[in-house]
Amino acid sequence: MSLSPLRLRLLVASLLTVAFLGALDHTIVATSLATVAGELGALEHMSWVVVGYTLASTVLLPVLGKLGDLVGPRLVFLISVVVFLAASLACGFAQDMTQLVIARIAQGMSSAGIQLMSQTIIAHVTTPRQRPRYMSIIGAAFPIAILVGPVLGGLITDYLGWSWVFWINLPFGVVALALAVFAIPHVETTPRRFDLAGAIAFTLALVALVLGVTWVGDPGSALAAVVAFAFGGIALAAFFLIEVRATEPIVPLGFFANRTVAAGIALSAIIGIGLFSVTAYLPTYFQMAYRTSATVSGFVPIATVFGMLVSNLGTGWLASRTGRYRGYTIFGTSLAAAGLFVMALLPVGTPLWVPMVVMFLVGIGTGSFMSLVIAVVQGAVPRNETGTITATTNLVRQMGSTLGTAVIGGVIGAGVAARLPATLDASSLTPDAVHGAAPVIQGEVAQIYGDVFVPVFAALAITYAVGVIAAILLPPGRLSDEPVTSTTEPVTEPATA
Repeated sequence: MSLSPLRLRLLVASLLTVAFLGALDHTIVATSLATVAGELGALEHMSWVVVGYTLASTVLLPVLGKLGDLVGPRLVFLISVVVFLAASLACGFAQDMTQLVIARIAQGMSSAGIQLMSQTIIAHVTTPRQRPRYMSIIGAAFPIAILVGPVLGGLITDYLGWSWVFWINLPFGVVALALAVFAIPHVETTPRRFDLAGAIAFTLALVALVLGVTWVGDPGSALAAVVAFAFGGIALAAFFLIEVRATEPIVPLGFFANRTVAAGIALSAIIGIGLFSVTAYLPTYFQMAYRTSATVSGFVPIATVFGMLVSNLGTGWLASRTGRYRGYTIFGTSLAAAGLFVMALLPVGTPLWVPMVVMFLVGIGTGSFMSLVIAVVQGAVPRNETGTITATTNLVRQMGSTLGTAVIGGVIGAGVAARLPATLDASSLTPDAVHGAAPVIQGEVAQIYGDVFVPVFAALAITYAVGVIAAILLPPGRLSDEPVTSTTEPVTEPATA
């Protein structure tokens, strides 16, 4: 499906704007969270503002992906934008934490539709050769949101009030919606049955598993976590049984027999497990091990994300120019694996610019295939399954990040608690308390954090090393520059995807 150059530019501008707003809502709320919870008088429920959003955006991915294939991505995208704007308005007017959490859940649901349908629409309006360039532009919304979100959230909260953290979406979202109504074309679809049983089983399984991961680090919620994991396991088993028998499965398991799909989804999972999961802990690591301030500790994750942004745009442009893609995945996984291995070897007290450079290179490696694998996987399935495969690829990345974050948090918490001297309490250990302690204590805590993070970085390096294998197994070839004409055949053959 070809569009005029002007209409394509307007479409990309609309998708990028709304995708950025959806991504921004993951990061902009963080700095205003304490203020919001304090004013609404529910500090103990503060985490649900984030958990509700993340949970809703995760569990709806496969459902919305399938709906996009059944009714067309245009309708799902436009409804998602309208719901997102309405939920943003409701968040700002929330009078208590319950109202805010409900509105955030609606925001998360619609954000999933926005992000997913943005990638699906790009796949429908571009050739496989053009796709990496435009996919990288849409994919840039996430790293940009990470870079500007916390600062923007703090400025808005301080000078305009926390409600405007949510209301800022409205003027930009309305303009993007108007552009989308004009620019997004109708995609031809064929009537097919929706896998309702599979959708219900999958949603129940993911909700239970995500809640279990959320609760597993809280000793008071240990029993709830066990019950959630047990229920999630049963629901997941039921889901697989349903999918094997379903005529139109919500996640077609047969896709995984395709080498391009299997390797691409494995690479997507490695991004979630190998990098997204650890970035949340990097500031704490540098505050404790390198004894930096909170502000300075943010430089390393910023360097990581900036590297990701640069290479994401660069490889998208190069892949569209040459049609080649496999080399970028091998290069990216190898560079990230080497960088994380170096992080495991760095002694505590190394000048801060050294880990900044190393993590910048890790970001370069990850960004080299972050958006590219989505474009490649989309080309390996029939066009009428584009939304489904896009959702599956994003889902494994999201789940990898969620599970990886929980595991790394548990390892760090248990490791630090086991090594701390009896005079220090792990539950009340803060960077300020350590920085105010005697130099001997500071050095001891720094070494403890350094020792605890060594196996974490080493495990993540091994994860990316597995990614090197997946990248090598990705079939070589060139992306086609021919427009897509069939809805039931893969855009490209797996051997030349």
